[in-house]
Amino acid sequence: MNVSLRREEFASLPGWADDAPAAALAAFCRSARHVAENGPYKTGSLGISHEEFKPAYDAALGLQAAESGLAPASEARAFFEKWFRPVKIDIDDGAGFVTGYYEPELEVTATADSDHAFPFLRKPDNLVKVPDPDDPPVGIPDGYAFMLEQNGEVGVCPDRQAIETGAFRGLGLEIAWAGSRADVFFAHVQGCARLAFPDGRNRRITYAAKSGHPFTGIGGLLVERGEIAANDISMATIRQWLAANPQHADQLMWQNRSFIFFREADVDDPRLGPVAAAKVPLEPGRSLAVDRHIHTFGTPFFINAPDLADFDADRPFARLMIAQDTGTAIVGATRGDLFAGSGPMAGDKAGAIRNKAAFTLLAPVGSQCARRAGHER
Repeated sequence: MNVSLRREEFASLPGWADDAPAAALAAFCRSARHVAENGPYKTGSLGISHEEFKPAYDAALGLQAAESGLAPASEARAFFEKWFRPVKIDIDDGAGFVTGYYEPELEVTATADSDHAFPFLRKPDNLVKVPDPDDPPVGIPDGYAFMLEQNGEVGVCPDRQAIETGAFRGLGLEIAWAGSRADVFFAHVQGCARLAFPDGRNRRITYAAKSGHPFTGIGGLLVERGEIAANDISMATIRQWLAANPQHADQLMWQNRSFIFFREADVDDPRLGPVAAAKVPLEPGRSLAVDRHIHTFGTPFFINAPDLADFDADRPFARLMIAQDTGTAIVGATRGDLFAGSGPMAGDKAGAIRNKAAFTLLAPVGSQCARRAGHER
């Protein structure tokens, strides 16, 4: 895939003047604070580095009320216009594409019972990262990010079917028990969930590791098999198919051999999403999952999807988003996953997003990326 960068102006971005990016600035400030306290994010292949971001990060941390999302829209817009330059990303094989994800909210129990038989699992102690997925140890397929280590030897982790039929039973890995295998499955796809216990406790689970097996989208399988039309595929229609075909549901979900292990976390701010790959809480409607091999976390993106309705306004989707997460299926310079928030309403929004979109990244003033696009001389 060939990627080209083209200079744009803020005034020419459809919807830029109508966006209210205070929450995007708050999300950017969280990344700035994380970097200030913990060190820089890894630079993606487009080459936007920490040193190029630093002036904007320092300026963001000096703004009053920005991190709480209370900055006026005009102040937030002016901030990005001062410290960044818009660069349209073009690829040679068509338009960009966005999907959506969210944080499910599920009722669970601490122990299994007749109504709650499907567990969320912690990472096994002997599940370790493959040092170099492109050059893995003998016995581990290329591209696998995790492997099991036993008695000084390494091997492939069991896949979804093996785990769900007992591969790790008896090890005490269970965090909580849900009432539906489909609920657990979709929490795996989202990589997170909020868990509500009968005693009133609320806990959050977030991604800790995965089995290493390739991810397979079951929606694509249903389309290939003629079960659901391509134009109708969504999280809602997939759930409907699973509910209507219980005798085939497990076998279909097991076709996605990738399995997710979780870690527990507190729900510090109910409004925000989980702490994701960029190590900051996700901002509903403003955090974006990208291909981290190409893009640097913290990068602002203006996403324009004319066929997608905005989350909160009666207009096409045209929003400033901040790159703060990644995902197995998010591959390519113009591929993104929009974080819609937490709970069933956010799930309805996220599940319907499968839209072409234009990706305009905001490159720091003076950066190599801005110069390549013709902004800086």
